[in-house]
Amino acid sequence: MMKQMIVPHLWFDNEALEAAEFYVNIFPNSEILNKTQLQDTPSGDAQSVTFEVNGYTFMAISAGPYFKINPSVSLFVNFDPSYDDNAEQNLEETWEKLKDGGTVLMPLDEYPYSKKYGFVQDRYGVCWQLILTDPDGDDRPVIIPSLMFVNDNFGRAEEAIDFYLSVFNDSKMGEAVRRGPEKNATIIFADFKLGNQWLAAMDGPGDQDYNFNEAVSLLVNCENQEEIDYYWKKLSAVPEAEQCGWLKDKYGVSWQITSSVMEEMMEEGSPEQIKKVTETFLKMKKFNIAELKKAYNG
Repeated sequence: MMKQMIVPHLWFDNEALEAAEFYVNIFPNSEILNKTQLQDTPSGDAQSVTFEVNGYTFMAISAGPYFKINPSVSLFVNFDPSYDDNAEQNLEETWEKLKDGGTVLMPLDEYPYSKKYGFVQDRYGVCWQLILTDPDGDDRPVIIPSLMFVNDNFGRAEEAIDFYLSVFNDSKMGEAVRRGPEKNATIIFADFKLGNQWLAAMDGPGDQDYNFNEAVSLLVNCENQEEIDYYWKKLSAVPEAEQCGWLKDKYGVSWQITSSVMEEMMEEGSPEQIKKVTETFLKMKKFNIAELKKAYNG
């Protein structure tokens, strides 16, 4: 199976493991993959969790009450009757579990674009869009991260998609539904593929009390320093946001540009090795793989 290059990363106060276990218990083909304790970060000791939901990889961290997840980044879950005879029933059961203790943003109902669709923010703040997929449409994965462009970003979804397509290799545009026949009409929904992964984007009208922030970031696993340098140069647009491998692009979306080598060190290293790597990367803006390896190997 091809390694997932872009991993949604969720920031919690102290509920990362609890939330991960909640999702693993709701969705099939799900499991906790790794738990790592990070010591002496700016947030104190922080717990990092890697987990799979329906075979799709996520990361989460408990690192203090600094950022709050909001609907600007949500997760589409496709329930496709052509693959699952019980798709509609499974959608309804998943909906009930996610909305328990959460907030319904759009009720589960029939809409012009789907026989059954709902938008919910769960008890941990994570937002989900559950949709009964048209079996006659093109195949899509079960989970697709979705970016909502609101407030000052409203009307920039298509521009952002074009930008991301230009940054990532092997990318392509998917479907796009606009609010009118004009070419520059705002986007109701569009999806696009970056490398081997689908993402979605939409323009959210009206004044909203949220924008993109660090609570949900997109982590890019790079194979070497050259890739780290490339994505950092292409994506970073807010110098003051550069810290510990994190950056913000010109739309305010947060990214983490990291290395699969670092992931291996954090998963396989001893507590002392993890501590040394953590101390080293906390001093960095853009990651330097050679320096991280040096810290790991003592």
